This record gives sequence, C-alpha cells and structure tokens, in this order.
Amino acid sequence: MEIIGRVLEKQVLARCLEARESKLVALYGRRRVGKTYLVRNFYKGNIIFDIAGLHKGNMTDQIDHFNVQLQRQGKRKKNMPPLKKWMDVFEALQDCIDTITHKNKKVIFIDELPWFDTPRSKFLMAFENFWNSYCTKRTDIILVICGSAASWMIKKILKNKGGLHNRVSEKIRLQPFTLLETEQFLKYNSIKWTRYDIAQVYMAVGGIPFYLKYIIKGESLVQFLERTCFTEAGMLRLEFDELFTSLFNKSHWHYIVMEALAKVKNGITRNKIIELTNMASGGTCTEILDELMESGFITKYLPFDNNINKALYRLSDFFTVFHLKFMQNSKALGVGSWSNKAQGQSWISWTGFAFESLCLQHIQQIKHALKLTAIYTEASSWQGNYDGQGAQIDLVLNRADRILNVCEAKFAKGTYTITKAYAKELRNKISVFGAQPICKNKNIFLVMISTYGVLDNAYAKELVQSQVVLDDLFT
Repeated sequence: MEIIGRVLEKQVLARCLEARESKLVALYGRRRVGKTYLVRNFYKGNIIFDIAGLHKGNMTDQIDHFNVQLQRQGKRKKNMPPLKKWMDVFEALQDCIDTITHKNKKVIFIDELPWFDTPRSKFLMAFENFWNSYCTKRTDIILVICGSAASWMIKKILKNKGGLHNRVSEKIRLQPFTLLETEQFLKYNSIKWTRYDIAQVYMAVGGIPFYLKYIIKGESLVQFLERTCFTEAGMLRLEFDELFTSLFNKSHWHYIVMEALAKVKNGITRNKIIELTNMASGGTCTEILDELMESGFITKYLPFDNNINKALYRLSDFFTVFHLKFMQNSKALGVGSWSNKAQGQSWISWTGFAFESLCLQHIQQIKHALKLTAIYTEASSWQGNYDGQGAQIDLVLNRADRILNVCEAKFAKGTYTITKAYAKELRNKISVFGAQPICKNKNIFLVMISTYGVLDNAYAKELVQSQVVLDDLFT
C-alpha cells in the first residue's frame, strides 16, 4: 500500500537498508499516528519477525505471546521447551535468525515495546544484551522498536544510561499529517472535499490517519463527525478514554491537567496549572507535563523574551480538544445530534480558536508564504501589559532583519472584514507589544492569516502588511 507523505522518515528508513552495519531504530509518537503502518509497509519485503506487546499483560503473558509469535511466524518449532525468562526469549530469537541464509537486510519489528517492560521482568536487560551482544556483531540487522508511550521511549531508550546508552542509530518522532498530507491521504481514499472542509476536519480530529480513514466516500464533514463521534457505536466515541488508559498507567493527573488547559484557550503557565489543579509542585508536575508533551497532547511555547517561567502550555492534540469541548458531556446522540451543534455559535467560536492552533502547527508553511525561508526567524508567543492594558499574541516571528511579524489568525467562510472595533483592538495590541523594551529599534508588521483573505478596506490598508491564506498552509 502507498505511504502518504512521511518524506524525511522514509529517507531515514532507506538509509538503514543501505548501511554496512546493523541499525537500531527508535520510532515513537502519538497513538494512532501511523507508526506501525509506516514500518510494515516500508519494510514489507525485509521483515523477518514482527510482534507487538500486549496492553496490560504481565510478564508471563508477554513471554507466552512472544513464543507463540515465534512459532506462528515459522521461527520456532511447537515441540520445543517453553520460554520462561526474557534472556531465553531473545536467545530463541537469535537461534531463529541464524537459520536465515539470505544476505538481504533482516528487519525485526518490535511494536509497543514499553508494554513488554513489566515490573521486575528484566526485559530491558535482556533486550540490551540482544542488541549489544548479537545484533551489533552482524551487519544485516535492522531492529525497529516502536512505542506510543513516548515518555517511556525517551527515558528508557533514548536517554538510557546503561547498556543502550548512545546505541540508537536513528530516532524518528512521527508527527500527525500536515494539511497537505491530509489532503493527499483523503484523495488517495477518493474523498473529494474542499480545503475549507479539510481544514475543519483537521481542527476536529487532527492529522491522524487512523481517524481520517473512517471518512466514507460521498459523506460530508457533518455526517462523518456525527456518525463517528455522536452515535453510541461511533468508532471514535470512546477513543479518548482508550488513548489515556493505553498510554499512562496512572492517568488521573494527566486527565486533570488536560481539562484545565482546555478551559484556557490561549495556554497557561506551569504555575497556573498547579494552581488550577491543586497539584503539588515539583517532580510529579514536571513528569506529567513532560509525558503529555512527548505523547503529543500538549505543546510548550517559549515567550518572546525567553523567560522560561512565562512559558505557556497549550493543548495541541485536536481530537482531545474536540472531545473535551463537544463530546465529553454530550447527551444528544444519533441522527441530527451534531448537525444542530455545527450550526451553533459554540462551533463557530470554537473554529476560531482551533484555527489559531492549526496555524501554530504550520509555522513552516507560514514562513514559506512570507518568503522567510532564507531569513533566520524565531517563533514565539507573547503576553503582557502596559499602562494597565493587557494583550496577547499567539505567534510572533522574530526575524534577523529587525522585523517582528505579529500574526493574527481568523477563520471565516468568506473574505474576512476588519471592523472598526477590531481595528481598535489590533492597534492596542501592537501598541502594547511595541512598547516592550525588547521591541526597541524593530519594525512591527501585522500579518493576517485567514481562510480567503482580508477585505481591502481602509482598516486593512492601514494595518495589514502581509497576508497568508488557507491555501498557503497546504504547501
């Protein structure tokens, strides 16, 4: 099957096939983002063994499962002695590999690796020994390890201080599709939607292939969301709970943090999170925030003045935001349940916020549209006050040519009109921002990011220096 997008990731996997030594590849990212699909389809002609850990399985379950897969995939005879320890398991795997005589690269794919690492099982010790004592002595092994529990993958593999220290050859953090990749994926599945609707479905479920594949040919955006999210048997109805329980053993605080962030659309500081959740400050808070960030649920945005204490945490997983806003307490299910909400002010207001998030996840496309690819540019957020006036800017592009692009995002069905009231708001925001010492001797240019452009009225002529439209985000 065709692999949509993933250009850089495919280049990494291809290099491993051409290498003259064995390679250990660590692949991680949000659950449902397409990690397993990428590996199985790219290496489909080279995989000699393929296994995934059992969710919530104990040590005996995992070892029995490994043994069964060795037998089913023709790597171990059924009448051989049972395996009881992980060292025995990897010894059996070595024996199986030794029987393969062809000289092509041999891919071993261990999916959901964190689930194998049960308490006191010594799995990681045996795995380290397998790589260091066996795989590295050969030149034809590609060992791909994969996990949705990104925090485990980083702590136990990428930052390992024991036998796997600096042993990972390639690391890939698989991100959701971009808007362009989402469009390509839908076209591949014969879904003919406008970019306006593609942007809306992205704002609801994100660029997650597992969710997008449920769109049916000839179905509208409203019909898709209603069928999958607002019916008792909807494929995404229980997805949020399944995500959390599969990723975090103790998900209580993760959930509370997510709920707190969902109530403040523009993001909040670490201290504010502690205040809103009554969580104890210290290692626990840091660990939970790190796990949510590494798993792709939240993003940390550094402020314009680089004051780390003012860094903002913001929900960045679109499906999570959509679930907490519309699905979590929804009592209306079935035909018409979502189509009525989709016409309401709540959805219209929410798309404005979601479009801002969409822009933050397509900063490279915005830079390209502004022709900044050759100019060193830093992206950040800003909030502050001056003479009692407060203001916040979600995206500031600080350019090496002494220009500050203040970006405003507006989602509209047609050309967006800057009104007298909004023009006053923009002037205030630029004035307050420009009064900051860090902005001294720099030009401040307003960039309007909108779906179909801004009406060329007197206020636009006065304030807007550059424009970015929805099509620019599909590059």
